[in-house]
Amino acid sequence: MNNAVNDGVWSGSWVAERLGVGLVGDDALPALLGLALRRNPKRAHLLVSNVLGKHVPQSPAVVYDHGFRLGRRAAALLGPDDAGAAVVLGYAETATGLGHAVADGLGAVPYLHSTRRPVPGVAPAGGFEESHSHATSHLLLPEDPGLLAGDGPLVLVDDEFSTGNTVLNTIRDLHQRYPRRRYVVVALIDMRSAEDSGRLERFARETGARVDLVAAASGTVLLPERVLEKGQELVARYESAGGGPSAAPQPGTVTRVGLGWPAGLPDGGRHGFTPAHRARLEAALPAMAGRVRDALPAGARRVLVLGFEELMYAPLRLARELEQGVDAEVRFSTTTRSPVLAVDDPGYAIRTRLVFPAHDDPADGPGERYAYNVAGAGFDAVVAVVDSAADTPALHAPDGLLARLAAHVPHVLLAVVPSYVPHAPERPVMLPEPLRGPAFSSYAPEEVGWLLQDLSDVTLEAPTEEREEAIQSGGAHYAESLPVEYQPSEQYQQLFHAALDASAARLARAVGVVTETVVTERSPRPVLVSLARAGTPVGILMRRWARFRHGLELPHYAVSIVRGRGIDANALRWLADRHDPRDVVFVDGWTGKGAISRELAEAIREFERKEGVTGFDPEIAVLADPGFCVRTYGTREDFLIPSACLNSTVSGLISRTVLRADLVGPHDFHGAKFYRELAGTDVSVAFLDAVSARFPEVADGVDSAVKELLAADRTPTWAGWRAVERISEEYGIHDVNLVKPGVGETTRVLLRRVPWKILARAGAGTDLDHVRLLAEQRGVPVEEVGDLPYTCVGLIHPRYTRGATGADGKAVNV
Repeated sequence: MNNAVNDGVWSGSWVAERLGVGLVGDDALPALLGLALRRNPKRAHLLVSNVLGKHVPQSPAVVYDHGFRLGRRAAALLGPDDAGAAVVLGYAETATGLGHAVADGLGAVPYLHSTRRPVPGVAPAGGFEESHSHATSHLLLPEDPGLLAGDGPLVLVDDEFSTGNTVLNTIRDLHQRYPRRRYVVVALIDMRSAEDSGRLERFARETGARVDLVAAASGTVLLPERVLEKGQELVARYESAGGGPSAAPQPGTVTRVGLGWPAGLPDGGRHGFTPAHRARLEAALPAMAGRVRDALPAGARRVLVLGFEELMYAPLRLARELEQGVDAEVRFSTTTRSPVLAVDDPGYAIRTRLVFPAHDDPADGPGERYAYNVAGAGFDAVVAVVDSAADTPALHAPDGLLARLAAHVPHVLLAVVPSYVPHAPERPVMLPEPLRGPAFSSYAPEEVGWLLQDLSDVTLEAPTEEREEAIQSGGAHYAESLPVEYQPSEQYQQLFHAALDASAARLARAVGVVTETVVTERSPRPVLVSLARAGTPVGILMRRWARFRHGLELPHYAVSIVRGRGIDANALRWLADRHDPRDVVFVDGWTGKGAISRELAEAIREFERKEGVTGFDPEIAVLADPGFCVRTYGTREDFLIPSACLNSTVSGLISRTVLRADLVGPHDFHGAKFYRELAGTDVSVAFLDAVSARFPEVADGVDSAVKELLAADRTPTWAGWRAVERISEEYGIHDVNLVKPGVGETTRVLLRRVPWKILARAGAGTDLDHVRLLAEQRGVPVEEVGDLPYTCVGLIHPRYTRGATGADGKAVNV
């Protein structure tokens, strides 16, 4: 059922005929690949390898030999000296076993694969993103920190080399810290376009390193227009029609079999796998395979050894050994986190799909996992091989993997490999004390303590266009670099001061309202924790109001929160050690669509689950809530908050926060920079003083406003989120992350990102003067809209590449 060709039908023909996808190149490609469709917003089609041992059950000898032969070719390319000094790096999850086999082919060389499973106590040696993958974040967690530090060749192994983004991200990340003269990229298939090939060549010239490529076959995927939308439509249509095997399942038996895995032997390359480890595995394989063979039911003619996500090499080697010692036909495949549509058709690569919940307590939360082409494939027995971290109640649950297998296969054997735990130093007992001005920031030391680490000596800035391309392509997360600080023109600085003069009283009133609401409803002595950096000036103003009105000296700290990554857990630990979490009030400047509110709520739930510390209230207190996302606010008007007009020069000269695996370890605070060199243009304290000076004149108005507010229905309606979703669809963007609502967020788009256009509410007045000036400077059109729920909305350039801006950095309309 699952060969490349079924009764003369190529297993990619179903997709090719319906989407017009073409596969051109070497004659070997159809034998190596089929096609399927997947539920992935980034890429509709999936190249399904017939020799990888992931989605398609295959002879383990065929799977292993493909990797081993690629390793021999890489060794021949490098020559004996360089081959002996090489380190092999494979990619999770699909290429972990392939990378091991390539390392075996190279010879006595160490192997490491990336992982999506963080391990407490193991500091990442690097990390990167994979643009088209269903789950993107990779970590490098070698037990030996020096594994990647040598100057010998680095051999990078992936199942397919498509755009080359993942490999380039890896080489770029590692080359900055461990420069070497030679890299070899190894893949089963090379499917790059000419443009992608050129990027790799340019990169090699720029770094002065040699980059070679070894692949079993090469070609190109031809994609017609709207293939992503068409693919999604097909997936929706066929999933709504149902799927799965047509035969009525018969419950089978589940039996545990002991492997006798050698004590202390790593289960794979997650933390490094050395030649000595390989020798120990080779010696133990015959006895382990013998135990599995003895546990198989009598008369079994067709047996599947099923690996588990990243755990591919150990089950592959076990399957290969078993294949040599039994009369039955043995096949090998692996479970996966990648969602793929199943269509029971000979011309489609994924005929059946078993769905079950994740069973290894993944760091990114619960979710579905899949086993493909197992049901209905005629297996008499399945040997499910998992590591001990995945041998959980969820594995054995009525809807778990074992039950799903037993519904379609008469006999299921469970073999558990002990999860390797690296020897790591104990976690530090004490976290560092907060950073304070004037050593870190231009604020007075009592105004705020920064629960951050100082990265001022690290070069993190990248041009706006380069950052935007990397972020949108999935090549980097926005928190891994910093934009070049915007230096305002004299005209723009005049606008800032005019806006501050005009709005200082309005701001003071909002500060008073939100602070009084916090003191009345949340805690009489709150611990203010601002979300760096936009929340920090607001937190200082709230602290000043509490002192002005109540004589309180409230503690105030600034912490980092990163969209898609959560809040700094070490900062929460520090706060919980020194304060009652019930007194902590998180503070931000304003709401847009409410993404950070949702991020914080999820992060607090995850922190409580992992740490057992309760009491933190994820409700954010903000100066302005135009998105109707919170209950605690100073106003819900969308007006200009002058601190949004500038970057570090109105935020204590502190950068945006940074979270990058090679700079921020598991026991470090997130990082930021102090731009001391910008002190001549710093208006941070002037902004605070201008607003604080208006406190006496607004005090009576604040009292009456607070009474009205406390009596009102302040339930969040998330109207902003709905508006953003509507705008995203109306303007053909289809990504809410590229729609930034409100004056503050629009300003950020113009200062830090690559703007496409600005939507302005018809009749908006001086609140948008600075937006219009910035838009003019960036060459961005401002479109007036009659029914806009915000004063303005900034649209980031969709489908951004650096070709979307002219030589002067201005936007190009599309």
